[in-house]
Amino acid sequence: MSPASAPTGAPSAPSLAVRLVAEGLGTTLLIVSVVGSGIMATNLTDDIAIQLLANAGATVGALIALIMMFGPISGAQFNPIVTIADCVLNRRTFSDVLPYFVVQTIGGTLGAFVANLMFDLDPLGPSTKIRDGGGIWLGEVVATFGLLLVIFLIGKHRAESVPLAVGVWIGGAYWFTSSTSLANPAVTIARAFSDSFAGIAPESVPMFIVMQLVGLALALPILRLLRR
Repeated sequence: MSPASAPTGAPSAPSLAVRLVAEGLGTTLLIVSVVGSGIMATNLTDDIAIQLLANAGATVGALIALIMMFGPISGAQFNPIVTIADCVLNRRTFSDVLPYFVVQTIGGTLGAFVANLMFDLDPLGPSTKIRDGGGIWLGEVVATFGLLLVIFLIGKHRAESVPLAVGVWIGGAYWFTSSTSLANPAVTIARAFSDSFAGIAPESVPMFIVMQLVGLALALPILRLLRR
């Protein structure tokens, strides 16, 4: 439908600038919740299982709220892998991928900075938490692959359920994947800037991103098949 034939009074789609603000702000708040809850958990207990439970629970709640809040504006992707998959599967313009990635990464890094400041840590870390090994890398493939299936299969027929489904998947994947489910290049980069429970050492970041791209490559043909 061309603009000239659109119904009078129909709401226009948000501009790219507005969508970028929503993506950047949403990713900022997401990382504040991920990093901040991890720091709070380690301040309150030495039990690693309780720390992970607290971190996962706070992330689930924040993620559901943020997707509901920003979804109608920008799609609430907060994740370059999701942005790329959306362009491929829904035939959206790839010109959005780079600006989305930039604001998601800047927003995530700002979120780590804010969370660090709240708890009197070094503002930009960096993290010293090494995450590597074949099992951990496989866990990141599984986390990313599953996240994309959750978003794009549920979104195909029950879009209103996506916020809850994504939150539940991420919360569960904190526990059943060896990588604790970063599943997001922008978030992975941002978490390198916090030397805390949720951090990842800069030297571990490249392979995590490679594994996330592998998860994307595996998910796309499956999604093309199942979404017909």
